[in-house]
Amino acid sequence: MDTQQNTALARALAEVPGPLPTRGVIHVTIPHTERFTIVGNHLAQHPDLSCTAVGIAVRIQSLPQGTEVGIKALAARCKEGEKRIAAALRELEVHGYLQRIRDRLHGKKVITRTVFCNQPTALLHPRPRPAAEARPQPAASAAVPVRMPAGVHVSAPGPVRVPVPAPVPTAAPPPPPEEVPVAPPVLPPPPPPFERRVPPPTAPKAPRRPLPQPGELTPELDRAATTFLSDLHRHAPRFTLSEDDVRRLVPGVAAWLERAARPDAIRRALTDDPPQPLRHPAKLLAHRLTELLPPAPPGVDDLAALAARPRVVVTPFQTCDDCDRAFRSPTPGHCRDCRETRAAYAQAAA
Repeated sequence: MDTQQNTALARALAEVPGPLPTRGVIHVTIPHTERFTIVGNHLAQHPDLSCTAVGIAVRIQSLPQGTEVGIKALAARCKEGEKRIAAALRELEVHGYLQRIRDRLHGKKVITRTVFCNQPTALLHPRPRPAAEARPQPAASAAVPVRMPAGVHVSAPGPVRVPVPAPVPTAAPPPPPEEVPVAPPVLPPPPPPFERRVPPPTAPKAPRRPLPQPGELTPELDRAATTFLSDLHRHAPRFTLSEDDVRRLVPGVAAWLERAARPDAIRRALTDDPPQPLRHPAKLLAHRLTELLPPAPPGVDDLAALAARPRVVVTPFQTCDDCDRAFRSPTPGHCRDCRETRAAYAQAAA
């Protein structure tokens, strides 16, 4: 079977002027009629800017006036992380495409304005105005001198009498009709430029969940949890806790031990793959003790109810001894057709 061809692409390639190159990119240029942004080659092919910086610059240039272009706002729109976006903004700032200006408002509040210039070289070296634009145009009422050939006598113009027209009586204009006030049309609110996926920094944060507590903190659980936390630094040296941290985290470890969690499993869940660098080991342990708490083991009544559930018995397949047909039966033997045939033969012989 032949490979299916894209007729639209083949038609577009046929309209490309000139012979197609044997290697490299082939441009199929379709003019834009709406929703487009003009980007100069000085930015698209900048030798010193990374591809991330060029992409961030194009994204900022395509946004409407007044849109937030901070690091967190751009991270909500792009797949790059905050570190890569911050590095790209620094590159654009070094090469003059991006500038951050501090401005003081009337209320003595200092704000930071982000200014993006699509062509920074034009700010440093402005183009001179054309001579046609720089020369002032003569007024319409100014007299223009006209050179006359020699030997031509031009007589001075005499006074010209213009007849004054007689006034024509006109009827009074009709009164204008009363204007009926028309309510302005209600326009729907414009759609948001983007959907915010990351809450703003000023959004209220959800309260932290409390540390899990055991049903009853017995002396045995308290001693086992204290020993586990005090011995944690031997297995993970970066998780060295103070005495206050140990006493604060004891109920959480006791809740894990009460749910039949093994010490080595708790140790792996709490210390594996820590963030780099680890600044607050006690806070990380409290977070993981709360968020990774295992479920409570089933009780005796739950296991009894599970055992009392009716089981589904599946009848196995058997092979007929006469016709080798497969049929379901608890014991091997003959299928139904063979049994009926044998019964008919036995009845005829009797």
